[in-house]
Amino acid sequence: MRVMSFNANGIRAAQRKGFFEWMAAQAPDVVCIQELKAQQQQLEGVAAFWPEGYHCFYEEATNRKGYSGVAIYARREPDEIVRGMGHDEFDAEGRYIEARFGALRIASLYAPSGSSGDHRQDSKERYLVYFLDFLRAQAAAPGEYLICGDWNIAHKEIDLKNWKNNKKNSGFLPHEREWMDRLFGEVGLVDVFREINPHEDQFTWWSQRGRAWDNNVGWRIDYHVATPGLAATATAESVYRAERLSDHAPLTIDYDRTL
Repeated sequence: MRVMSFNANGIRAAQRKGFFEWMAAQAPDVVCIQELKAQQQQLEGVAAFWPEGYHCFYEEATNRKGYSGVAIYARREPDEIVRGMGHDEFDAEGRYIEARFGALRIASLYAPSGSSGDHRQDSKERYLVYFLDFLRAQAAAPGEYLICGDWNIAHKEIDLKNWKNNKKNSGFLPHEREWMDRLFGEVGLVDVFREINPHEDQFTWWSQRGRAWDNNVGWRIDYHVATPGLAATATAESVYRAERLSDHAPLTIDYDRTL
């Protein structure tokens, strides 16, 4: 089972940059997309956004057009689609969609960012409180669970290039990192990428300023987070950097199981 996660930073922009042609060549079983920056009606009638061989589900932001939004594409038709995380503030921003395949649940997440100002950090703080309990319930539920996406937090010093200069910045604040500790500790979920790739300089997002991409001065803020049983089946990972399809790179992980 091949699962891909990709923050598109605008799905129409990613389409123009060739994402869908590249995606098709990778033959993923499930694709989790974040930051659509589009409403579904804007995608209707454009074949690229409904790739052949996939069941496609979009969850748009309803409180602000051209903002946020997530999607899931799946080769196998899901038994059920769950839209939203059960919180009015974050569901209006189109931040969570989940597909269920028997005892397996796969979700696409676009977590709030606090980098644009105090009001957004305040929203992120509310999300952190609510979402940890949400994930605790998911981890305890029967079956396996995989949540892929942009978490907008770099967990450890190894997960961003200039960690010393970012200790007071949203995305690497001490209490945000402690939240990730709790996620991978008491909640019991697993950072799948780090289980199979412990190396330095492994990033998934680069600022558009300066030459961050060229110099690989990035952050690892895109994750596959899974229940231990599913995480143990991961066999290979890939962060695609041969082309710049977004300010994020697609993160793909193969699992030794079927969808």
